[in-house]
Amino acid sequence: MRVSIITPSFNQGSFIERTVESVLAQRGDFELEYLVVDGGSTDATLSVLRRYEGRLRWISEPDRGQCDAINKGLRMTSGEIVAWLNSDDTYEPGALQAAVEALRAGARWCFGECRIVDEQDREIRRGVTAYKNAQARRYGLRRLLGRNFISQPATFFRRELVAEVGPLDEGLHFAMDYDLWLRFARVARPVFVPRPLAAFRWHASSKTGARYRTGAWEAFRIACRRARGTERLALPGHLARYAAQVAVYQALDLAAALRRR
Repeated sequence: MRVSIITPSFNQGSFIERTVESVLAQRGDFELEYLVVDGGSTDATLSVLRRYEGRLRWISEPDRGQCDAINKGLRMTSGEIVAWLNSDDTYEPGALQAAVEALRAGARWCFGECRIVDEQDREIRRGVTAYKNAQARRYGLRRLLGRNFISQPATFFRRELVAEVGPLDEGLHFAMDYDLWLRFARVARPVFVPRPLAAFRWHASSKTGARYRTGAWEAFRIACRRARGTERLALPGHLARYAAQVAVYQALDLAAALRRR
């Protein structure tokens, strides 16, 4: 079974080598296809990628943003199982084998636990992780419409699922993964893998780290668009959680800033 991993990249030279190493270190009963789709980086990214030629494929050319890069990667790869890993995130050891086992058993998509780490790979925001894990164990479509708890770096899916529901919406800028999960959920129930599969890097220059308020609002608008009938009863709760999430993240940012003083 072939697993295709796509890394969209743009000027993440400080982190991308850790991303690449975490992918290439994966071992298991699968064939790995790894493609980095770079948007024309001007930092150290390309010099890093050149050191791995022969172990991965990469292209570097201007694109229309992250969604365009991922969709391009989907068209350029051929694995039955697909995922994307952003150029500042990492996989945990054994992640791909765990995903392959879940999907080989009959699931069409799966997701696991995801740690949150800082620039030095230290785990942070454990409370946020614990909350997402608790929600994941109680998965349901209405619950997903009421809160965005599926961590993108720890999600894997069959290529046929993308062919059925369509690629990433290039009109979205932050919660494009959440939109895709809701479309997946209409046609297939995911399997939750109760172990860490990835680490999401929270830092000031990341899209999520710098503009979490905007990203959370985009997720709420997506939920409003995707909800049907009585599912809309989940939307007021989503809005309330949006306000709570922003307040919590602001408090965490303030606490982190105070610790750095």
